[in-house]
Amino acid sequence: MPDLCVVPGKALLGGDEYFAPAGVAELVVEITSAATAQNDRTTKAAGYAEAGVPLYLLVDCLAPEGPTVTLYGVAKGGTHRVLESVEFGASVGLPGPFHLTLPVG
Repeated sequence: MPDLCVVPGKALLGGDEYFAPAGVAELVVEITSAATAQNDRTTKAAGYAEAGVPLYLLVDCLAPEGPTVTLYGVAKGGTHRVLESVEFGASVGLPGPFHLTLPVG
């Protein structure tokens, strides 16, 4: 279960309004904690890529180099690649369908 998931409204119609398969998500966001950091960085990232989630935003408050936000996109072969990585205090740009800039931190 992600910390935040953006899905099209039509994906919630006709079923459980609190459940949507990962593959319909347009964006998934995870925020690390001491208990979840390793899983968020590896297992969840791989699972979201395999499910075809096009954008994965990792808010990593515990990154070894300091708090960062990394935006991943699905590359060919079903793995994520880094689209952008910024330190807290900067901004990260989300591509379509969002087309917006998020201030970080």
